Amino acid sequence: MIYRTAEEYLGAPQKAVALFGMSGLGKTRIAAMLRAEADWFHYSIDYRIGTRYMGELIVDNAKAHAMQVPFLRDLLLSDSIYIGSNITFHNLAPVSTYLGKPGDPSKGGMPIEEYRRRQEQFRQAEINALMDTGYFIERAERLYGYPHFICDTGGSICEWVDGDDPDDPLLTELSRHCLLVYIEGSEAHTAELIRRFDRAPKPMAYQPEFLARMWEAYLREHTCEAHEVDPDAFIRWTYARALAHRQPRYEAMAKWGVRVTADEVAQATDAVRFDALIATAIERRAD
Repeated sequence: MIYRTAEEYLGAPQKAVALFGMSGLGKTRIAAMLRAEADWFHYSIDYRIGTRYMGELIVDNAKAHAMQVPFLRDLLLSDSIYIGSNITFHNLAPVSTYLGKPGDPSKGGMPIEEYRRRQEQFRQAEINALMDTGYFIERAERLYGYPHFICDTGGSICEWVDGDDPDDPLLTELSRHCLLVYIEGSEAHTAELIRRFDRAPKPMAYQPEFLARMWEAYLREHTCEAHEVDPDAFIRWTYARALAHRQPRYEAMAKWGVRVTADEVAQATDAVRFDALIATAIERRAD
């Protein structure tokens, strides 16, 4: 860890922290609070994915749909209209919309082959965005004068790393620059995330091997063909299984840094309380 003691962290003139854990446990809220109230640069991995690494893919997909409408097609071909992606830290819908859902096209799904292709694009984009962390730490200080840095990772980070491998390239790179902080949810948090997802299912990224197992299992259990799959039903069915699949992977990652609970994060309502929380987490690890 880049901070061996609580005192070393609290006294650091330039702090750098990377938050990871399930989506919905407070990573973005904390990062936005630190950006607004203190001298912290907020590096959003999902924002970087959507603007740098998948921006053209997202816009081209929107153009492809527009080209199916004769009125819009003529305007596009004559350069009379412009189609862009309005991604913000709090509106990452263009990324999830591009990822999409597999299944019946009449219900908003796409062929599983295309879905897997987009999943692989996202995997590569997320890894690249995470590997950019060191560059953005230097850039935030050099260009904008931010002394402190917080990396707001996506929930799927655990799919691309092996926390049990001491030489994992992505975790090695991140831990060179940041203190890795695992936000741990309780069973109640998990149940609430599942309820929330069931009300409004959203596309997400899966490890390829896990997706293959879930897809085949769903087809068997529901005795249907790939083109008959209800897209929302599939991702609802998969969500709780995905959380269970990710849990041990987060736990393995936690060995690379410190851990805090989602309830503790909820109490960190300003920069002073956040620093105290991280200092306490470092002390707990030392014990």
